[in-house]
Amino acid sequence: MVLKAVPGAFRTVACLGLSLSLGACGLFGDDQSPLLGTRESVMIQTTALEPDPGRGDNPIRLPPPYVNGSWTQPGGTAAHALHHLAIPDKPTVAWTSDVGDGDAEDAALLSQPIVAGTTLFTLDSRSKVSAYGLTDGQLYWRSDLEDIEEDRGAFGGGLAFADDKLFVTTGFARVYALDARSGRMLWQARAPGPFRSAPVVDGGRVFAITLDNQTVALDAADGALLWQHRGVEEQVGLLGSSSPAVAGAIVVVSYSSGDLYALGIESGRVFWNTSLAAVRRSDSLSDIGQVRGLPVIDRGLVLATSNAGRTMAIDLRRGNRLWERDIGGPLTIWAGGDYLFLITNKAELVALERHNGAIEWVTPLPRFEDPEDRGNPIAWVGPILAGNRLIVAGSHGDAHALSPYTGGFLGTIELPAGAAVSPIVVQEHLIFLSTDADLVVMH
Repeated sequence: MVLKAVPGAFRTVACLGLSLSLGACGLFGDDQSPLLGTRESVMIQTTALEPDPGRGDNPIRLPPPYVNGSWTQPGGTAAHALHHLAIPDKPTVAWTSDVGDGDAEDAALLSQPIVAGTTLFTLDSRSKVSAYGLTDGQLYWRSDLEDIEEDRGAFGGGLAFADDKLFVTTGFARVYALDARSGRMLWQARAPGPFRSAPVVDGGRVFAITLDNQTVALDAADGALLWQHRGVEEQVGLLGSSSPAVAGAIVVVSYSSGDLYALGIESGRVFWNTSLAAVRRSDSLSDIGQVRGLPVIDRGLVLATSNAGRTMAIDLRRGNRLWERDIGGPLTIWAGGDYLFLITNKAELVALERHNGAIEWVTPLPRFEDPEDRGNPIAWVGPILAGNRLIVAGSHGDAHALSPYTGGFLGTIELPAGAAVSPIVVQEHLIFLSTDADLVVMH
């Protein structure tokens, strides 16, 4: 491990002087204040989905925004349910930084940043971990976890934080625990396979899912293997994979086969399992059953969606399906009060009722950078509910804000490159990470 401390290294960028073409500094102004510039809709495609009959009679009501103090896990918390977060009405760019290597022919940037206290952590596509000051961008330390004896093409993994330790999974089939203040390695453990997703930490245990559908539970104190669960290995899958969700004595894991398991955190015993794969498989891309988005545990329900077009609400304790819809996609559902928001694999932003899955509204997002020739498909990340906005970002470099109440388009911001992962919101900071490894922190 190479450790490099860089004291005092930071840069602050004013909105008007930003050289990375971050436009529309007043993007997320309130509904009553018009945005600067010409207001043009980018939602020009049609959609096959329609709101269910009777929807719209009662207006959508959301819990008020609150200041989220930390984002220590993939999805924010071990359960991945954050509801409605607070951001300023008109956030501006506080600072930016190049966190290392981004997407390449043999690598992809898959790790969402995390924030613990006043420190922001990132993992680039070559297993370099960096720690920054959240408010000013000062680089505290950088640690290189790339294994030079292994294939350099390995990539993936992610970050989680607990008890002053930073836990890191990598594409080199290893789990690390680092001292969060200095980056010093505390322990490392060999895993049965490489990782494409971040670990989750809860109750002194580290849970992580390998690329070949194995879940490992490690002791957070020393990395000792506590138990292991094996799913069905798939030969074909989407880029990236899911992270577990934890609530109480249950950890919910999802695999590229579309299988969802509820396991006991103590022993890995299976409480129940179900499948979100397609009923009939034709080996087309849309029939890949992978649950790549994080399963969400919210007030006794497990909420999950698959690339094969199935979304379910499942009783956490019993495993009973409470409802199911023929809607799905490769991203995480956002739970906001009594409503759910997700992006389908046909680039539709959909609002569902939490208790029965009824469709409230549907807004199509742009599917191609060149709509006429249907060239350069856009890969979307999000949504995230913050400041009475649903924020989504695309591989073409634009982030959009839409109304969670109607699905109406509110504004756009231009990022330095395509969005690599879903944005995060913590301590009223809105944070993007691009495919070029550019970190953009707004407040």
